[in-house]
Amino acid sequence: MSRFETYADLPGQATIHSRPAPLYPILASLAGAAWPPLLLTLPFWPPKAVGVGRDLDWRLLVLLIGLVVVPLALWRIIEERRRSGRPGSRLGVVWRFMLFGGLAAAAVQVVWVLGMTMFGWFEAGDVMQALGATETTLLIFGVGGLPIAMVVGVSYALWAGLCAAFIAFEAKPAVKDRLGLMPKV
Repeated sequence: MSRFETYADLPGQATIHSRPAPLYPILASLAGAAWPPLLLTLPFWPPKAVGVGRDLDWRLLVLLIGLVVVPLALWRIIEERRRSGRPGSRLGVVWRFMLFGGLAAAAVQVVWVLGMTMFGWFEAGDVMQALGATETTLLIFGVGGLPIAMVVGVSYALWAGLCAAFIAFEAKPAVKDRLGLMPKV
């Protein structure tokens, strides 16, 4: 006999409800943006360049993106729950964060690579240098950097999803229809 006989036996399947706003969504957003690998490595290896540009430390860039994207993703999930009642479990919240976190990381990397490619065109002295800069940028940051960006994005989103699922939502059992008056869904 297996320990997990149905999908309902998996952890994180309890019905959830939003905790009162605005305190818990704000706390979940801040905790989700504070991805431990970023915060733990900053004191040991301080960033060399803090100014905005090509030399900006990737950890600071990811932290800034997280401070914007995590609250937007949590707001989107809360709105989806108001409209359709889904995701109905903590596992659903985490899965949505991971799916859209990976997609957002890929989109941000593509936009970053295209921006760097255009900057390379303006810095080039002639057309051949512009083509060489384009090739190098697309190969290193596009082909080589895209899988790394997606892995970092999914792991960051896993952390943010766990923070959102456990801070912004609480598990509450479904109300039983004792009198038979509730509509059947």
